[in-house]
Amino acid sequence: MCHDFEDSDLPEKDKALLRYVAIVNDEPAKTSQAHVDAAKEEGWSDHALFDALTVAAIFNFFNRWLDGAGLPDVPEGFYEERLAQHGDMGYKM
Repeated sequence: MCHDFEDSDLPEKDKALLRYVAIVNDEPAKTSQAHVDAAKEEGWSDHALFDALTVAAIFNFFNRWLDGAGLPDVPEGFYEERLAQHGDMGYKM
């Protein structure tokens, strides 16, 4: 699912939201009303789309800020160790 949500068993509603977030994340200048409308047709509200947009923007901001400041990435194996210690916390992998 994390690598190819389109071929996952996610509901079409969730895929529509991820498509919107993908365009916002990957090509923000190409985001259009058609992208918003496609997500809304699957039942997402303006509020939910605003929240998704905000989360994507904040992650992009922090990633660029950290990269620009030259801060190191987490050590290799960090996420796997954390998963082993705390479980998946209900997230699908």
